[in-house]
Amino acid sequence: MKIRDLVASIEEFAPLNLQESYDNSGLIVGRLDDEVHAALLAVDVTEEVIDEALREGCDIIITHHPIIFTPLKRFNSASYVERCVERAIRSGIALYACHTNLDSTSHGMSWQVGAMIDLDDMTVLEPRRDDPDAGFGVVGTLTRSEDALSLLKRVKNIFDVGAVRYSDIPSEEFMVRRVAICTGAGRSCIASARAAGADLYITADLRYNDFMEGEGRMILADIGHFESEFCAIRILNDVISKKMSNFAVRKSVCSRNPIHYLV
Repeated sequence: MKIRDLVASIEEFAPLNLQESYDNSGLIVGRLDDEVHAALLAVDVTEEVIDEALREGCDIIITHHPIIFTPLKRFNSASYVERCVERAIRSGIALYACHTNLDSTSHGMSWQVGAMIDLDDMTVLEPRRDDPDAGFGVVGTLTRSEDALSLLKRVKNIFDVGAVRYSDIPSEEFMVRRVAICTGAGRSCIASARAAGADLYITADLRYNDFMEGEGRMILADIGHFESEFCAIRILNDVISKKMSNFAVRKSVCSRNPIHYLV
């Protein structure tokens, strides 16, 4: 299969025009007319993931995060980014990233997380001006109200989170029914979650002061960047497998969280 055909199947679901201006989604290493025989799906390109691709005979690695996010001035193996790109080129492995376009597309990342915690009636939290069906985050309702701590424990188990950081729970009797979600670094959507009437906002990469922005009405919960975005592998696998059932796709077993928790 040519890379352009594989890419077309992904971008039909998550068009590149949905990526943010700062992003670097798309084909990073390789040429569209190159042939590929098997894809490895991961959250990040790492040296372990490159090793895995070589072991499994995968000649394209498809990730959520782009391995090159800021311009590189040299390739001298000084950083893991340079080493990964050098090895990919020398080994004939193409690298493709589906980042903020997968975040923003309808039924993308936050939708998947919402489905995993059984949210109903989901809508986009911050719709795009040019496409109200796309945008960052979702907001929806649980089938029934749930005790805040019980829900946070359930989320911790579902996403295998080492530690959930969360803000004050407004009261002992506080129940959660309406939940907002933004996978990855979602501090910019706090105000939108509050305006949407969310009882709980689930995201990642929150800073100290961010936890005070619930204004006594909304709980903010940080479940970790990797944990909130690991579902990218499942989404990409489903998209490719449904459109190209005869193409070999493998879910990486070496895609792991770089953050460790001492509990």
